[in-house]
Amino acid sequence: MRRLVVSEHPLVRVLVTRLRDRATAPADFRGLVGRLTMLLLHEALADVVTVPHGVATPLAKSEGADLAAPIVFVPILRAGLGMADGALALWPDAEVRHLGLYRDEATLAPVVYYDRASGASLAGATVVVLDPMLATAGSAIAAVDRLTSLSGATDIRFVGLIGAPEGVAALSAAHPGVPIHLAALDDRLTSQGDPWPPGYILPGLGDAGDRQFATSAD
Repeated sequence: MRRLVVSEHPLVRVLVTRLRDRATAPADFRGLVGRLTMLLLHEALADVVTVPHGVATPLAKSEGADLAAPIVFVPILRAGLGMADGALALWPDAEVRHLGLYRDEATLAPVVYYDRASGASLAGATVVVLDPMLATAGSAIAAVDRLTSLSGATDIRFVGLIGAPEGVAALSAAHPGVPIHLAALDDRLTSQGDPWPPGYILPGLGDAGDRQFATSAD
């Protein structure tokens, strides 16, 4: 877990508290997801490489910087859609590639149902996988697997909102070179005997997709 970064920014802590609140309406929830994503990406992209780039101001020439490699956001559908909006608000020039994965509720294994992420080369790009919840990490691992094996991506970062220790350990074991950036690291995953089905983050915030898109009464 040496590459785990849990934000200590006070604004992140405040926004996460509001995000967890079961009384937060879907529209407000989506707004919070976007704002948190922007704050987390400031940290996750703090080490991207730049190259010298000169421009002419109205007064004189100025030496500045440009990105050495393109940035590509890969939101995991559907919950990652809200994070993509926040990511693009921070860096509108980024390419966005969508990857659809859902978790089989019986086995907790990821199932790919849509892939517009791994079709073309990502060699040399800075790739950021976006998913609000890092629970079992099955979806995150499957996403990184595809991006590395099918697209040749070598610089991949994971950005999520809430994580469980089990998910962090699983992603770190499968892909130790992938930094993990989270807004909060929670206690554990639910198991048999808990009110929620196994595999949810506790205390968490419930189902991030349902809460964004008003598809649940909880």
